[in-house]
Amino acid sequence: MDFLKPGPKNLISDVKGILVGNSENQFVNTGTTVLTSEEPFISSYKVLGGAPGTRETDLLEPDKLVEKIDAIVLSGGSALGLEAASEVANQLRKDNRGYPVGNQRVPIVPGAIIFDLTNGGEKSWEKSPYIDLAIEAYGNAANKFQIGSYGAGKGAVSGNLKGGLGSASILIENKFTVGALIVVNSYGSTIVDDQPHFWAAPFEIGSEFGGRGMSKEFNPLQKIRRVSQEDFSRNTVIGVVATDAKLSKSQCKSLATSAHDGIARAVFPSHTSFDGDLIFSVSTGSKDLSSDPNETLLISHAASLCVARAIARGVYHASNSSNDLVPTFKKKFALKA
Repeated sequence: MDFLKPGPKNLISDVKGILVGNSENQFVNTGTTVLTSEEPFISSYKVLGGAPGTRETDLLEPDKLVEKIDAIVLSGGSALGLEAASEVANQLRKDNRGYPVGNQRVPIVPGAIIFDLTNGGEKSWEKSPYIDLAIEAYGNAANKFQIGSYGAGKGAVSGNLKGGLGSASILIENKFTVGALIVVNSYGSTIVDDQPHFWAAPFEIGSEFGGRGMSKEFNPLQKIRRVSQEDFSRNTVIGVVATDAKLSKSQCKSLATSAHDGIARAVFPSHTSFDGDLIFSVSTGSKDLSSDPNETLLISHAASLCVARAIARGVYHASNSSNDLVPTFKKKFALKA
């Protein structure tokens, strides 16, 4: 794969124009992540999990009127966290951004959430923390951001480990850039048979999540276990894939669908009836496609690889807070933080 290499930051913001902002509430053990851009962008999405929590996803279907959106919000808080997207819309409106309707502008802000309400944080709030988290995350939006226990990945859990926020990018033949931003809060495990080896190991570039390579042996049946009430605290992978290639809304829909392959490669099992697995896709449209169909093929392939790598990076870079109920990958396997 000499034609594939990470971008300079190995983040979704290697796609020029993409900005990401994070905010966290240590006491509640939750957070919010906002992805926006310097200009409105074309977007679509695909859900393959059985228990999604979303806002304004219907309008992302190719047959719907609105072509471009202003931001995407990923948040903790289950359905309560969807309030973060509403507040981001308020912030965008203050900046005079949004879909023009007469003399008004209506910001279009789809969102998705993870369930992190039983992760050890204090959840008996009187005022929702997600309004302030949204304001802070929107204000923090930049082309550099931290991964691991930040933003919507702050209180995430993956299997029996701390989850997190991950990101990765790929440059395709020095022409197009593709990136992924993923919140890992999965029912399934990102590691093989409770060993310090990621399912995503075959797709690692360099040592971006430890360089420990593949497990030499595993029994996939060991990973299929009965569901307990506790499992409902760890049940979703959500995120965004982005490219600077000029894609139509229907091509974005196809991109989001292909990107789910990355979840299946990195989380075992994935797309269960308990997971709200969802991926948004984004095209900033700064680079035209040629007539060569291999370009869209490579973009979709790169997106799935970025998703798998971002998932492993999110878990690998996670750090513990005092109120967490599970260890991080590094703590569990006594690795240097």
